[in-house]
Amino acid sequence: MGANKKPKKEKIKLGKLEKREARMGYVFIAPWIIGVLLFLLIPLGQSFYYMWYKIRITPLGYNFQWVGTGNFTSIWIEDPEFPQQLLTYVWQTVLEVPIITVFSLIIALMLNDKIKLKGFFRLVFFLPVIIVSGPVMNMLVGENVATIPVLNVQSVQNALDIIFPTSFATSIAELFSNMITILWYSGVQILIFLSALQKIDPSMYEAAKIDGGSGWECFWKITLPTIKPMILLNAVYTVIFLSSNEQNELINMIKTSMFLATNEKGGYGYASAMAWMYAIVISLIVLLFFLLLGSKKDVYDRQVAKFKRQQKREIRRQNAIIRRQDRHARQLEKERSRKNYKSYDGSSDY
Repeated sequence: MGANKKPKKEKIKLGKLEKREARMGYVFIAPWIIGVLLFLLIPLGQSFYYMWYKIRITPLGYNFQWVGTGNFTSIWIEDPEFPQQLLTYVWQTVLEVPIITVFSLIIALMLNDKIKLKGFFRLVFFLPVIIVSGPVMNMLVGENVATIPVLNVQSVQNALDIIFPTSFATSIAELFSNMITILWYSGVQILIFLSALQKIDPSMYEAAKIDGGSGWECFWKITLPTIKPMILLNAVYTVIFLSSNEQNELINMIKTSMFLATNEKGGYGYASAMAWMYAIVISLIVLLFFLLLGSKKDVYDRQVAKFKRQQKREIRRQNAIIRRQDRHARQLEKERSRKNYKSYDGSSDY
């Protein structure tokens, strides 16, 4: 019995230096954990709890009245403005994200090239990220600085109405009217693309040019496949940025509804239901871009994976043949030993 016992695994004890490094790791990550608990998980749980109630603030405190899905019903039936703004937001986000991403990629390619005053131009394109935020952005938009004065947006919309549906033409026209604002939102994306472009090995371009590859072919065969993960990252970042921006009408509508406590609509519960529907729509948009831009294996990778699967199947088939041969050999050995035993018994009896 003692021989069948499995040997106990010896526990590796950490030294003093390793224990101290482990403790310091927890110390460095503690602010992030505290921030997630205080400013993300707890408010998220509260809003999920609030959206099932109609909440009123009284001198005695909060008054909770269970309404179930009544807040959602009121939003979709009694408040047509929010669903309309939600559809407008979806249209604008789906159109603006590719524009911002493509513009950021073009500027990053230009800034990564050998040009004079490269650092100055990088500062110019990243400066709006620092300056244009919060009240500054609201003031600039109020002064019509974010629009192009010489551009007649109404004529653009009238021309698009002839070709496209009215909702689609309106969204395109709003893109033209907010073109400067959209370009201001591309500073971080340019920085991410720049960091990805600088990681590409220059010898790959040299080898491609030696083989006769043009700049256009190098872009499609080397640059774009290499920075493809960054395209997905920038698309997701742009969706989140546009969704949480102060210029977003839905954010302002949710804030207004939170402090509007009338008998028909408003309050913390009503605003929480709006926020959760808005979050679900944002998640679906992020999922859409992930499905469109997610990493997919190219033809060579698929062929390699297929070859590996065939190798595994061939190995399993060979192992099965070897096992069958072993079983057959054992059966023959047993039959041979049985015949020898019978012949030996017969000779002894005789």
